[in-house]
Amino acid sequence: VASHSSGSSGINAEYGDDTKVEPPLLNVRGTALPHGSIISDGARLDVSTRGFWGNMDCVYFDVRIFNPRTPSNSNQTIAKTYEKHENAKKTGYLQRVLQVEKASFSPLVMTTTGGLGKEFTSVLKRLAEKKAGKTGYNYQDCIRYLRLRLSFAMVRSVTTSIRGHRGVRGRGAAENCQGPDDYLYRVD
Repeated sequence: VASHSSGSSGINAEYGDDTKVEPPLLNVRGTALPHGSIISDGARLDVSTRGFWGNMDCVYFDVRIFNPRTPSNSNQTIAKTYEKHENAKKTGYLQRVLQVEKASFSPLVMTTTGGLGKEFTSVLKRLAEKKAGKTGYNYQDCIRYLRLRLSFAMVRSVTTSIRGHRGVRGRGAAENCQGPDDYLYRVD
């Protein structure tokens, strides 16, 4: 779950210059796509990167988070619910990405309780492998680290959606702070 804004400097610092947040897709004029495909100009997916599955391949990711306890999801098994949401993303974007972008597509489906769909699990494992190879840490530590980051991103996202964004506190709030987090409240 990328909590980065469309300015992708934070994500690029960690994953490389070829990673883009909310990349615009090419126009589909003149391309015959199956029924259900997203064909609007200006369509975007959540993240794209190069070299994820292979050396110079390009892959697009799109995130969907669902609540497994809602009435629309409670009448089927959790495995079928993941599959339904993955297939909905694929119906909308897979052929467009394959035919127009000449890239691959992986829907990242997860629940509000932290469960991951099949494709998200594969992506997370691959990311842990790449991180372990790059940093020298073992795979188990890397997968634990990525799951922890994902959990905190979910908590941050849910908290923000419930209470709204709260920016840096205004002047005067930092004057009486005396702790390691003082810099969070300073306004220069």
